[in-house]
Amino acid sequence: MEYHTIKPFYNKDSKILILGSFPSVKSREEGFYYAHPKNRFWPVLASIFKEEIVDKKEFLKKHNIALFDVCASCEIKGSSDASIKEVKPNDLSQILKESKIKIIFLNGKTASNLYKKYMKNIELPTITLPSTSPANATVNLEKLINKYKIIKEFTK
Repeated sequence: MEYHTIKPFYNKDSKILILGSFPSVKSREEGFYYAHPKNRFWPVLASIFKEEIVDKKEFLKKHNIALFDVCASCEIKGSSDASIKEVKPNDLSQILKESKIKIIFLNGKTASNLYKKYMKNIELPTITLPSTSPANATVNLEKLINKYKIIKEFTK
């Protein structure tokens, strides 16, 4: 069993929440989201907002973006979403109560499926986006950028 050890990233001004499934091995080691160098999450956001990301946390604050994951704990082999089982979901109530979240974006199909299964009590709109994981090789960087552009509409 692996446990989610990274705190949710948000503040009172956060307007969107991006949920992944569970942090990768690299993210768990580094203690922050999307730390694997081949994950395209940060390059996608840098492209959408047309700025270099020097400090990830400052960038997220500036654009009112919150980050967390669906799973609080699960059985997982390495970083493989396909291997996730025995899920205990995270509690999102504190984030939603202490911020201005108006929409939740789900990073990938696994995050989306787990969210739909375990978080039925949340009454916010959701949009599923393609996974930025390097394992999602069928979607290139250009396609990811085009799909993720929608988040910009909700961050103002």
